[in-house]
Amino acid sequence: VGLKEELLKSIWHAFTALDLDRSGKVLSHNLCTVLNVPHDPVALEEHFRDDDEGPVSNQGYMPYLNKFILEKVQGNFDKVEFNRMCWTLCAKKNLSKSPLLISDEDAFKVWVIFNFLSEDKYPLIIVPEEIEYLLKKITEAMGAGWQQEQFDHYKIALNTSREGLSAWELIDLIGSGQFSKGMDRQTVSMAINEVFNELILDVLKQGYMLKKGHKRKNWMERWFVLKPNIISYYVSEDLKDKKGDIILDGNCCVEALPDKDGKKCLFLIKCLDKTFEISASDKKKKQEWIQAIQSTVNLLRAGSPPPHKEARQKRKELRQKLLAEQEELERQMKELQAANENKQKELETVRKQLEAAAARAAEEEKKRLQTQVELQDRFSLELEREKMVRQKMEEQVAQKSSELEQYLQRVRELEEMYKQLQEALEDEKQARQDEETVRKLQARLLEEETAKRAELEKWHLQQQQTIQMTEAEKQELENQRMMKEQALQVAMEQLKQLELERKEALEQYEEVKKKLETAANNTKSWKDKVAHHEGLIRLIEPGSKNPHLITNWGPAAFTEAELEERQRSWKGKKATSE
Repeated sequence: VGLKEELLKSIWHAFTALDLDRSGKVLSHNLCTVLNVPHDPVALEEHFRDDDEGPVSNQGYMPYLNKFILEKVQGNFDKVEFNRMCWTLCAKKNLSKSPLLISDEDAFKVWVIFNFLSEDKYPLIIVPEEIEYLLKKITEAMGAGWQQEQFDHYKIALNTSREGLSAWELIDLIGSGQFSKGMDRQTVSMAINEVFNELILDVLKQGYMLKKGHKRKNWMERWFVLKPNIISYYVSEDLKDKKGDIILDGNCCVEALPDKDGKKCLFLIKCLDKTFEISASDKKKKQEWIQAIQSTVNLLRAGSPPPHKEARQKRKELRQKLLAEQEELERQMKELQAANENKQKELETVRKQLEAAAARAAEEEKKRLQTQVELQDRFSLELEREKMVRQKMEEQVAQKSSELEQYLQRVRELEEMYKQLQEALEDEKQARQDEETVRKLQARLLEEETAKRAELEKWHLQQQQTIQMTEAEKQELENQRMMKEQALQVAMEQLKQLELERKEALEQYEEVKKKLETAANNTKSWKDKVAHHEGLIRLIEPGSKNPHLITNWGPAAFTEAELEERQRSWKGKKATSE
């Protein structure tokens, strides 16, 4: 059904531009040719003969088109060639004669995009929401900023006169340059081509990369084109010399590879029968391709359509939902209005009944005054009964008035809810537009900052290399001088440290010597008493009597063995520091 709808939109333009009596046969023949539908020229002549027995004569052209052409379409045809044939038949009659800022080829692409985005009802139109979507895509592709305020003014003017634009009015709008001021024809043409590739040709991503051959194992630069179920690669971006395809399905996967064999930014595409090694130009392009291919594989696994087709369907569903809600509110408003009118009629009827009852009561009162005295009691009873009836009627009027006030209050509440719903929808729409604008601005600023940072880092690296080449020898001599100074400083510090340690050891030695003399005097008196306990108790006696070294300042703090040990330790530290 989707393919048939797409074909019908293009055929509708060609059908309405031709005189069917004279050109229906030509149109049918061309459709069978470009759609690869087998047909018999003799049978075609039979269909379009002048009498009333042919299928076209008694059924009309559209039933014939569905039965003999569209139902036989298999999908194995060139979509661009088909659209170009329909465009050729209708463009000359409908295309504006005033000069446009876009070429005929660009106008053709805008016409095809119109058929993709237009509503599924005839005559075909594109609604303001889809016009805004298309203009935003073209503006983004040109690298320009979106003028939301300008489009809002245009949208207000458009909504006051019609529901949307025809294909030819859309071509005039884009060709007038109203939303592409300051851009040259080439920039606008490239932007239209980029949007055409994405929306019509289902090109999700394209660009140059290196591919490793399966047989010769050499690396060749190819122009890659990613579509929803295939990656095609060509010799160049003109797409004339196709070298091969990578068929994608739910079993495919893509993996990043480390740099090897002098190639950087490598990644791998694994399919059931083959594996492809590809090298991107930089890390950013590598990551973008990996994400794009993985997203495509995920869509294939989920059985989802391409992102732009899914987004178009969601926008249509949202419009249908909002239209249904608006129609429901209008229906409720009409029901409340009808109920209000009924209550007004009921209230008017009750008022007339009260007036009639009052008139009758006055007439009866006049008659009672004229009757005889003997009838006064009977008329008094009737008067009381009439008062009771009047009271009941007044209570009914009050009740009806209260119900009417409740209905009016409900009507006001629904009107307020309707206004609040419209305001909420406008706020949500404005917030999404603001978010999209800020996101695009941030992305553009980030790209500019990345480019500037890369350029500054390149300049800084060149300066550093130049400085390092001139200062390398100087730095080496300076390092040697610093190492010698550090070694001298360490030796001086060690010498000072030894001097301090020697003084401290001398002081400790004097102190210990005094303590030993005191302890010897204190223990001389009782040393004999414990002599027989020599096996159990060993008295603390002075240390070794080995001769001490004598220096210029007196007895040394260390023995020769200890001094040799310290010298070995100093030499080890000095060798480590050097």
